[in-house]
Amino acid sequence: MAAANSSYLLWKKSLIYGGGIIGTGVLLYKFTTPTEEQLIARLSPELRQEYEQNKSLRRKEQEELMKIVRETSKSNDPIWKTGPLTPSWESSATGPTDRLPKGKELLVAKQAFEKSQAEEKQKEELRLLKKQVEETSQLESSKGSKWKFW
Repeated sequence: MAAANSSYLLWKKSLIYGGGIIGTGVLLYKFTTPTEEQLIARLSPELRQEYEQNKSLRRKEQEELMKIVRETSKSNDPIWKTGPLTPSWESSATGPTDRLPKGKELLVAKQAFEKSQAEEKQKEELRLLKKQVEETSQLESSKGSKWKFW
């Protein structure tokens, strides 16, 4: 009976200590890991600006990746045949694509994406400027009829 009692106490003690260690680890992880907002707030202004600039590029890359995943899931090919993806260690997203192996391409070409973003921004600015010119011309025509000096 004494051996069974000591075995019971040993199990009880190991479960309590093990649970305490795991619980402490979970609590430490929960309260010491910063949120994404806190992490971004701690970045230097240059890194924060770069993060904000590349946010839309990362979103576009994620959309392209999900599109490829959907296409791959429809096929019966193995998972490692994901199609025209280039692993990040083969080339950088900013380098030229002529160094890539044949049949490989970047998920989203960074330069082309930035160029399209800049074009969209310019088109939006032009649209706003045209709108301001129209409003100004309407104001001038309405003022011209009210104020006659001759």
